[in-house]
Amino acid sequence: MPTELRSPQPTLFISRPVQRTLTKRVVKLICSAFLSLLLAVCVLFFVLWLGLRPHRPRFHVSSFSVTGLSANGSAPLTFSFEVAVRNPNQEIAVSYDSIFVSVYYRDDRVGASVAPAAGPFFQPPKNTTVIRGKAVGVAPAAAARTVAREARAGSVVFRLELASTVRFRMSTWDTHRHHLHVSCDVEVGPDGLITVDSKDKRCYIYFL
Repeated sequence: MPTELRSPQPTLFISRPVQRTLTKRVVKLICSAFLSLLLAVCVLFFVLWLGLRPHRPRFHVSSFSVTGLSANGSAPLTFSFEVAVRNPNQEIAVSYDSIFVSVYYRDDRVGASVAPAAGPFFQPPKNTTVIRGKAVGVAPAAAARTVAREARAGSVVFRLELASTVRFRMSTWDTHRHHLHVSCDVEVGPDGLITVDSKDKRCYIYFL
């Protein structure tokens, strides 16, 4: 009796082009997922940076006076000042080293603090600290006479400069030290007192 021949079972296989297509799809899915995760992380860090980035402190001269203007250069000038320092940050504190003060008339240094105007201090968030101090006159005689002459004519403008080193702090995190420089233009009248236009005027701040 003849043997019945059975046809072989078809063999299932995936062609190479199909394999390459599937591989490309898997790679694209992985790359898309990675890029989406990376974008989400970048957005999160950007939002945190906007909320936590430190803002510069604000300085305002609330009081400034000069004695010795009537001496016409025969006596040294003496400067007294009061500066309000505002920390505008919500969560970040500011740590100050000693603050040194100089007074300039144009390009001449006419006053300097013998000791720091303020010692090291810590300023919490949303805090205002007042710095009071004096600067002893070191003006050359010619500059002192010019200052007195301008004051008698109506007013004279000085530049009060403060210098310190600061760090920004949040919880246990500290930044490295920044060299802080503050420049304040102050106008005084013939009586040696700060004019209304200069009082509480915001100072220029820059870091080095």
